[in-house]
Amino acid sequence: MTTTVYSHVPEIRYEGPDSRNPLAFRWYDAGRVVLGKTLAEQLRPAVCYWHTFVWGGQDPFALGGNLFERPWFSGEPMAAARLKLDAAFDFFGRLGLPYWCFHDRDVAPEGASLRESNANLDAILEVAARKMQDGGPKLLWGTANLFSHPRYMSGAATNPDPEVYAYAAAQVKHALEWTQRLGGANYVLWGGREGYETLLNTQLRRELDQYGRFLAAVVEHKHRIGFGGTILIEPKPQEPTKHQYDYDVATVYGFLARYGLEDEVRVNIEVNHATLSGHSFEHEVATACALGIFGSIDANRGDEQLGWDTDQFPNNHVSLVPAMLELIRHGGFTTGGMNFDAKVRRQSIDPQDQLEAHVGGIDTLARAYLAAAALYESGELERVLTERYAGWDGALGQRILGGATLDDLAQTVQQQGLDPRQRSGRQERLENIVNRHV
Repeated sequence: MTTTVYSHVPEIRYEGPDSRNPLAFRWYDAGRVVLGKTLAEQLRPAVCYWHTFVWGGQDPFALGGNLFERPWFSGEPMAAARLKLDAAFDFFGRLGLPYWCFHDRDVAPEGASLRESNANLDAILEVAARKMQDGGPKLLWGTANLFSHPRYMSGAATNPDPEVYAYAAAQVKHALEWTQRLGGANYVLWGGREGYETLLNTQLRRELDQYGRFLAAVVEHKHRIGFGGTILIEPKPQEPTKHQYDYDVATVYGFLARYGLEDEVRVNIEVNHATLSGHSFEHEVATACALGIFGSIDANRGDEQLGWDTDQFPNNHVSLVPAMLELIRHGGFTTGGMNFDAKVRRQSIDPQDQLEAHVGGIDTLARAYLAAAALYESGELERVLTERYAGWDGALGQRILGGATLDDLAQTVQQQGLDPRQRSGRQERLENIVNRHV
């Protein structure tokens, strides 16, 4: 048996709300049936490779190397990648979550050429495929890192140099094909550099057209190779780029509609990105559901006192209940899930801190989902909504939606003597109902 930095930790089990064991689930009972499916099926939680096994604890002000001590942070790159993979699957097994996800450069080191980089990725993912067949977790999604290398300084798809665009396309092709081979449920594009720092050196319409063509090419290749998963795009307003083209869910929908991709691509919504764009998380989920582009979720949180992407593990279940309620109303996930795009704090240097962070994170999601499910099943909010909009199901509402003209409506108001009165939205009562369930 392979010995890793996590070998001293037993498999993490569900022990119930009264447990004081820091390495036990208190709310995440994977097999518990809620709204017709197990909790594991409803949440579809995933461990992310990058923050958990790649990030070394650096911050923008730190000098020198990694703060965290991990054996795969040094040595020959491919040997280190194999060691990291062993540790990752050991971690997956102890945590017991059903999915994982990765960027290509998380898994294998960049080579001196694309051919060498692809060969490195092939070698490591061949091993990952065998580990998955031997009982490892499934792949929620894969993606290509189109933001870390200096070549992507000015973007990938939106780069002013078509050679960079071509290189990015080749990188995505390989990552997408591996995602298919590993049985991935989704493929994500995160356009961290797809935006601009200043309009003084930017042709905005040209870059949008490039981005639209790039995404269309990804969709075309998906169908060409028979990938049955969903293509996702992840909205984010800024940081690292001053203004990113995929600012929020509504902006992404407008972009997809402009290039005829609204039926092909869905969104992967990150909690911290939602708040950075000035929205609540539940707003972004509700908007995606209303526009028919909801796909998946990056489960993390930001810091209310800091204006950047802190990627912290969720720890406030009450704040997540409204978003969970929107998810339930939508009918839940199809191919998506909840991946922990989150990292421990720089002072949490022990490997066990990573496991405890994931335990707390999944418990927070589970507790929020259970509260939202109870709220939904009570029917209290749903009855209020039905009553509030009942008029739109009546004769006048249906006439309006059916195409009534301004002349028609003006005549109706005069003939029927309509004199509508305002009605209370009862926000405080509804907030009290929510609080009774959390």
